[in-house]
Amino acid sequence: MRLGTYPCKIHTKTLAHSAYGSRNINERHRHRYEVNNRYRKKMEAKGLIVSGENMELNLVEMIEVNNHPWFVGVQFHPELKSRIVKAHPLFRGFIAASIEVKDESQLEGRSTEIPVI
Repeated sequence: MRLGTYPCKIHTKTLAHSAYGSRNINERHRHRYEVNNRYRKKMEAKGLIVSGENMELNLVEMIEVNNHPWFVGVQFHPELKSRIVKAHPLFRGFIAASIEVKDESQLEGRSTEIPVI
């Protein structure tokens, strides 16, 4: 089980990078599962973006889906570092994207489907 704080390097030109405004972060984990790197290239070929990685352990930490207003998945628990007066950067980014995309008409030309692998 991965438990505790682990480093993550965020790739530029991603939603995660725009939310954090930083390339290096540390987030809290509490889980047993990881992305299987054996399937990584196949998933990326279908539109999955690996936006954050633990370089020391060669583990995927954050993913995104290409051309989606806000599809960000993480291995860590952002809620553990979020407070009412200081929301976590991913929650702030999600709310900002939700406000920007007010109705379905703004989604024209964008794929909102999750690619089948």
